Amino acid sequence: MHNHSPLVLASISPRRRELINLLGVEFTFTAVEVDESPRDHESPQAMVQRLSRAKAEGGARAFREAIVIGADTIGWLDNEIIGKPRDSAEAVRMLQRLRARAHIVYSGITVKHGARVATHIVTTTVWMRNYSDDEIAAYVATGDPLDKAAAYAIQHGDFRPVARVEGCHANVMGLPLCHLYLALKTFGVPLAEPDRACQAYLQITCPVARDILTTEH
Repeated sequence: MHNHSPLVLASISPRRRELINLLGVEFTFTAVEVDESPRDHESPQAMVQRLSRAKAEGGARAFREAIVIGADTIGWLDNEIIGKPRDSAEAVRMLQRLRARAHIVYSGITVKHGARVATHIVTTTVWMRNYSDDEIAAYVATGDPLDKAAAYAIQHGDFRPVARVEGCHANVMGLPLCHLYLALKTFGVPLAEPDRACQAYLQITCPVARDILTTEH
């Protein structure tokens, strides 16, 4: 049906897998090991660009003929990168810092095919609700925060930590789908626009999808 190279997502994140499957084409998923440590004086935009590209390049070494997607997501608060917590105690501290405040989520999406590489940087502002210490403790006890940037999942059904979002909602889950659609389109991958499927999956009305999809990149 589709006349294009195989598609590979260099991630085994369940959230990214669910989101990318909304594009309605077949993907292969592969784990790529990358040192995600920040570099000295590195901006959040530079970090997600570097790491998403490293993941795409790692995937491309294993799948040489494929169009490979690498993705990286971090939080940013008080001029500091908020990555994945190292343990439960750090997850608690992160969630306490984020409480009742706004922070920024940055994602880098890199698409690589042969020598050609394109990266999109996506920014979303997230306001957290004023959750209690008891709520934090119950959420951290589930283990859910430990593999997530900034120690939370926006879609978690019990904790529901987010009060509101300005920008791409899917970006906070690690895969800004409309931006990825635009990137893959430039690589000749024929896709249906993902905004309706994404909104149905996330159970939201997205105020930015049409603006993103009608932007020339």
